[in-house]
Amino acid sequence: MQIRIIVNGRPVEREIEADMRLLDLLRDGLHLTGTKEGCGEGECGACTVLLDGQAVNSCLILAAQVDGKEILTVEGISKGNTLHPIQQAFVEEGAVQCGFCTPGFIVSTYALLKSNPAPSDQEITSALTGNLCRCTGYVKIVDAVHHAAKLMHQKEGRSRRAL
Repeated sequence: MQIRIIVNGRPVEREIEADMRLLDLLRDGLHLTGTKEGCGEGECGACTVLLDGQAVNSCLILAAQVDGKEILTVEGISKGNTLHPIQQAFVEEGAVQCGFCTPGFIVSTYALLKSNPAPSDQEITSALTGNLCRCTGYVKIVDAVHHAAKLMHQKEGRSRRAL
């Protein structure tokens, strides 16, 4: 079956098997290995991507279901070698340890901050509920989201002044 999608802003056309998961298309078909398979059951969030702007578990979605849609992976969040403010904040706050869950947290945070640029602790916790980490106590992750919100606000202010 043939599908056409937009991945990280680029059009992609692929021949796929009817039972191929979106996760496998991204990792094996498109070599976007930032999206991780943790549980394969939609419980851990390591495979989180944005599908038409909504955070979803790519292990639970068939690639055929995304025909005509737009997908954003962790690779699409940064601009070349320049970290996105969310990625920068996760590093600065020590919210990355083994790093396996980090792409899912980054993508979920991106979705949250796009819709809510100044979330409370409760809103952050709610938005990240589907992401599990075995290394941190989540405090640093919540701190990183707050820090990212500040960095993004500062960057946005600089961009407006430049106009």
